[in-house]
Amino acid sequence: MKFIHRLGYYLGGFSIGLVFLAFFLNGKNVSCNYGPEARVLKNISTKKHIYSSDIYNFMSNNAIDSIEVANIIRNGSVNFSESQTQLDSCKVYIIEGEYNTKEYRISLENCDSIARINNIKMQ
Repeated sequence: MKFIHRLGYYLGGFSIGLVFLAFFLNGKNVSCNYGPEARVLKNISTKKHIYSSDIYNFMSNNAIDSIEVANIIRNGSVNFSESQTQLDSCKVYIIEGEYNTKEYRISLENCDSIARINNIKMQ
């Protein structure tokens, strides 16, 4: 069998496989969070967020609510150089994100079952 025929069969089978994959994975919420930043953000966003009274005051003064804070956490970026990831109990992460063209910097503790938000700053 000539090379061009083998290549044609290979590409035909490959394209049929891609169509089947697109059909089966079309409606699924498939994600691949293999990087450290994506894993940390997904872990934090799945937990219950606890806010202090200072955080509530900051949020009311700057017209943001807990949904926007959750979106900043979900879509932000983790600053690992300033985070304290070597702690045994609750690791402290610094997350930087944007909302309404304003930059926010969130400091939070990532514990086993909760994420405690310690500080929010507008940059």
